[in-house]
Amino acid sequence: MKNKQLHLPKARGLYHPNNEKENCGVGFIANVKSHSSHKITKDALEMLSRMDHRGACGCEANTGDGAGILTNIPHEFFSEEIKTLFGIEVNAGSYGVGNVFLPQDNKESKHCISVIEKVIKDEGQTLIGWRDVPVDSDKANVGDTARNSQPVMKQLIIGNSENIGTEAFEGALYIIRKNVSKIIRTDESLSQALLFYICSLSTRVIIYKGMLMGSQLLDFYPDLNDKKFSTYLAMVHSRFSTNTFPSWDRAQPCRFMAHNGEINTRQGNFNWMRAREGVLESEIFGDNLSKTLPIIET
Repeated sequence: MKNKQLHLPKARGLYHPNNEKENCGVGFIANVKSHSSHKITKDALEMLSRMDHRGACGCEANTGDGAGILTNIPHEFFSEEIKTLFGIEVNAGSYGVGNVFLPQDNKESKHCISVIEKVIKDEGQTLIGWRDVPVDSDKANVGDTARNSQPVMKQLIIGNSENIGTEAFEGALYIIRKNVSKIIRTDESLSQALLFYICSLSTRVIIYKGMLMGSQLLDFYPDLNDKKFSTYLAMVHSRFSTNTFPSWDRAQPCRFMAHNGEINTRQGNFNWMRAREGVLESEIFGDNLSKTLPIIET
């Protein structure tokens, strides 16, 4: 059939107009020798800013569908912050950092914090403290829609109190995150429970994201502009929301990946996984496996 879309170029090489698809923007930069630098952070953010055309915005040109960056934990940056704020020195891998979205309502936000601190204690780990995440909505020129739904942002810092191995500590952080999310997001007494979201909680990686355009991320999160925020890997994502509404928590990267399409089988995946949870076993989590359920969060 003759191509009716006259504005498209003719088929050439690997390009064919019939294969045109809409999707998000995704990319990564890594140093194969694991040498960290702030240049990788800046280059990744430059790449993200050049993918605004792969993302989208709403009726307001300055309210994005979502954008974010995943890096390894910048130890130089966080070790200095932890020493300044809490007066202690930490070694790389001996602590986990989580970026947490909290409800706008002050009472509900405090309740979420108390739940988190209780779960940390119950799991035998140590709360080093909370850090307010610096944000600058004005400098980033964030739109009203994104501002009105913007959660309170804090960083949770947890110490490895049992001096267990890195893998075991990472597993403990996973249990804490899953258990906390289940308790809070299913609490019907909280009117803003769905504003609560743990973007990441790990000894290895951290995620800065939000309901932003890719070009807004650096100005919105001043941390990313700090020269001590060095990394050897960076993954960025600019979201094009088609079948789902934009929101702060739906921005990517996700905790271990970023994808440039749509997962339209989510409900089926959720149902199939829920049906199998009764027969799950784990040599790693043992009796704590139940604390990680549901595997797929709603």
